[in-house]
Formats: sequence, C-alpha cells, structure tokens
Amino acid sequence: MVQIDDTIISLDIFEKEFICNLDACLGGCCNEEGDSGAPLDEAEIAELEKVLPIVWDELTPAAQEVIREKGVAFQDEDGEWVTPVVNGRDCVFTCYGKGGMCYCAIEKAFREGKVDFYKPVSCHLYPIRCKKYPTFTAVNYHKWEICKAAELLGKKEGVKLYQFLKEPLIRKFGEAWYEQMEVCANELKNMDLKG
Repeated sequence: MVQIDDTIISLDIFEKEFICNLDACLGGCCNEEGDSGAPLDEAEIAELEKVLPIVWDELTPAAQEVIREKGVAFQDEDGEWVTPVVNGRDCVFTCYGKGGMCYCAIEKAFREGKVDFYKPVSCHLYPIRCKKYPTFTAVNYHKWEICKAAELLGKKEGVKLYQFLKEPLIRKFGEAWYEQMEVCANELKNMDLKG
C-alpha cells in the first residue's frame, strides 16, 4: 500500500498493466450484474438530473420507467448513492450499439458536445474503485475476468493502470496528487530494479 495525502492506494494500481479493450469486453462494466449501478458522489446527482432531459431519448423504455420510479440515484443498503439498474443488470444510463457494444448515454452526449458532464467519476475511473472511510479513502483495483483482455493489451503496450487512468485520477484527486503518484511509481520501480 502507498499513502498520498488521505488516500491509501493498492500496489495493484502501480503494478498492473491495463488498457480497456472494448472490442473484447463490449463495455461489460456498464452491465455488471447487481442491485445498483455506478457509485456516485452526492454532488453528481444534480449533474445527472441536469443531463437527463438531454439523454432521455437514448435510454431504453425500461430504463425510463425505472428512473420515473426511483429517480437518477438512490441510497443503497450501505447508505451510498448509486445509479439504479434495469433488470438487475444495466445501469439506467447504459445503451447498446452495434454488435451489442454497451455505451453510456451521458458520455455519448458529452462527446457530441450536448452536455458538459462527462459521466460519474466512478465510471470514468473504472476498474479503480474508491471507498471512503472516516479517515482515509481506499483506492483499489477491481479485478474480474471481463477485464482480462484489457490486462493483456496493457501488458502488450507496457501501460500501467495508473497511467491509463491518468485523466480520471486527476479529475478525482487533482493534478498535485497525481504528480505524487508518479513520484511513488518511480520509487517503486527503482526499488524493484534494486531488489
């Protein structure tokens, strides 16, 4: 583990190689089975409500119905804010394109210049998951089989997880924090070379 400010970071973040391979996984992290969708910072709820009218027609009728019933977010059994899911699987903002490829309606609208909110930061960070505790935030790699192709591509290209997710890490923790992360990564690399 590495500590930067009030974050405790798993060594996997520095050591694992990773580049999303959407051709292989078809965006499977957007339709992970479970009772809830994306974890949210409370401030993001207002952003979701703001973009909802713009992305509404992209959403499936089933997703629209869930949003009518639950809204864009609810508190799960741990008291954390999350997006609702459709059929115990898809985040309500998940849509499907050619070949069954999952995509986020919010990210699509952002890329088309229709909204200024990219998507929830937890989605942008995935497969990094952050868990807030009273005195620190844990930053971990959520490893699962669907991302195996991403690990293989990262290994082929020599890109570490923290490098691949530089933009969302800066979005979440700031530029200065990320610079400290790069210093830690270099120190860890030097320790490996010496060891």
